[in-house]
Order: sequence, then C-alpha cells, then structure tokens
Amino acid sequence: MASLALEDQLLFADRPEWADVVPLHQYEGVTPLAPIFYTPAYKDATNYFRGIVKTGEKSARVLDLTENIIRQNPAHYSAWQYRYKTLMSLNTPLDVELQLIDELSIKYLKTYQVWHHRRLLVQQTKQPGPELEFIANALQIDTKNYHTWSYRQWILAHFNDDKLWSRELEFVESMLNNDLRNNSAWHHRFFVVFQSGVRKGNEDRDETVRRELTFVKSKIAIAPNNASAWNYLRGVLDHSKMPYSNLEFFVAPYSVPHSAQQDAPSVDAIDLENPLPSPGAQLPCVAAIEFMADIYESNGRNDLMKATELWKSLAHEHDTMRKKYWEYRIKEALLNVR
Repeated sequence: MASLALEDQLLFADRPEWADVVPLHQYEGVTPLAPIFYTPAYKDATNYFRGIVKTGEKSARVLDLTENIIRQNPAHYSAWQYRYKTLMSLNTPLDVELQLIDELSIKYLKTYQVWHHRRLLVQQTKQPGPELEFIANALQIDTKNYHTWSYRQWILAHFNDDKLWSRELEFVESMLNNDLRNNSAWHHRFFVVFQSGVRKGNEDRDETVRRELTFVKSKIAIAPNNASAWNYLRGVLDHSKMPYSNLEFFVAPYSVPHSAQQDAPSVDAIDLENPLPSPGAQLPCVAAIEFMADIYESNGRNDLMKATELWKSLAHEHDTMRKKYWEYRIKEALLNVR
C-alpha cells in the first residue's frame, strides 16, 4: 500500500474487499460542541478501524489499514497498539515490519509511538546489533532528538551486551567532536560512564573520574560558555562526591576578563590538567562565575560576601536575564548568616 500515494488511494468505503466491515463513526449519535474537522481520508480510515476493533479482527488487511492511518497520523497510539497485536496474532515475519519501521522512524523522528513500536519489535527479534548503526544514522539527521537517544539507551541497557557497549564511549566522543554543545550527547556520556554499571576497562572508578574531569575541562577550554560542559562537570563532581573547591584553580581564570589574566604572572609550563581559556574566548564566563560563587558559599560565613558580590555581578551585568534568581540567591544566603 505504501507504494501508492495516500491521496491516490481509494477510500476504504469504496473498496469491495472492505464491504463486509461496518464502519463506526466517531460522533455517531451525538452532536459535539466543537468537532474536529478531519480529512475525508482520515475520517474514512478511522471509521473502519473502529469497526474492526469492535469485531476483534486481526488480518493482513488490518495491517494495511493501520499503516494507512499511521501514515496520516503517526501519533495514533491505538493504531500502533492494534497493529502490534495483529502482527503477533498472525506471526508475521518481523524483518519485513522492521523494514517499514526503518522508513517510518526516519520520516517521523520526533514521534514517540514509532520508537516504542520499534522497541517492541526488537524485544521479539532479540537482535539489537543492527540497531546501533541505524540509530547513528538517524542521529546524523537530528543530532539532538530525544526519542533517538532514549531508544539508544534502552537498547544498551535492556540487552546489556558487552559487544554493544564496547565502542559506545568512542561513539559519543565522535558526536561531541562534531558538536561539543550537543547536550544530548553529554547526557549520553554521563549515562555510559556513570549510570550503566562498571564496564570492562573502567573498574578503577577514581581513574575514570580523573579521565572524565580531564576530558570535560579540555572541552570547556575550547568553548568556555558551553553550558552543557559545565553541567557535565558539576555532574561528575556531584556523582563522585567531590567538593567544587577542588576545581577552584581551574575555574578561576574563566570567571574574570582576559585583562585580569594578562596582569597575572606568566607561566612558561602548560598545565594539561587545568587548561586555560582559549585566547578568543568570551570572558568572564557566566557558568564559571556561578561556580566560583558556589565554592565561596560552601566555604561558609568567611567567604559568603565574596559569593554575594559574584551573584550581584551576575544580576546586574553578566546574566541580567536571571536577575531575580540571583537576587533570590543573595537574599537566601544573607538570611542564613543571621
């Protein structure tokens, strides 16, 4: 049916092979206050869909009908559910269905139902291997699509096969090299490293934390105003229960203008553990100022005024969009002192 454009197909009411089905109209016997004006083709298909659901029919023509509806409305979860039940009832070869879903997954990337249906199919086939390549190709179309990334995490976690995990860090690193502001890729990296168990080669968790801190600091040095990298940095510290003050030496240069750094004593040696901002970076960095303020706040009373001064600079100069929030932080901090 997919070979013929939807607008060129006969209505189901005009097809002899559907003459035995009694269509059920959505508004039969009622007069709605604000009826939805569906297209004639969609109204026709869904009328017949309600008819076959009532009788419980599961047949090849039901697969044609549900595909027709899905192509008109890919978010029609009832059509997807009934289609899956029909596939199971008919014992239909799922490789054929997956070929169709390959097309629909790309065409309707942002539709949850298509990815859920794909998940149900792969649970039946128990063949997750090809899925990672398919997902990687889908991410080339939309690198930040939530449903695609969520499906990738499900594949990895559900089957939990070392072969599936073996190159995942390499994959996510390539995604970040293409776009280091890709928040979805940063989230996936945290999932792989910290939220999916301990994989072979990462048994030394202290070394893993050091590796991740080195990695994220190198990315911050390239693009200091990348909020995704700063969030990842905080995530690593929070997960490993490390105090933010451990990174004060790294963060401080990002919280002041370039002119302040030029006044500092020159250092010949390059500190790879604490890379400095790139020469063209826009400084001071809002995330770094906030980070330094959090360090001073955690130090307690003696450094609290330093924190409030930084929050004031955010409220009145560097991050005025969130002025009310920074004023709230100042107020709460001062209340805790009394």
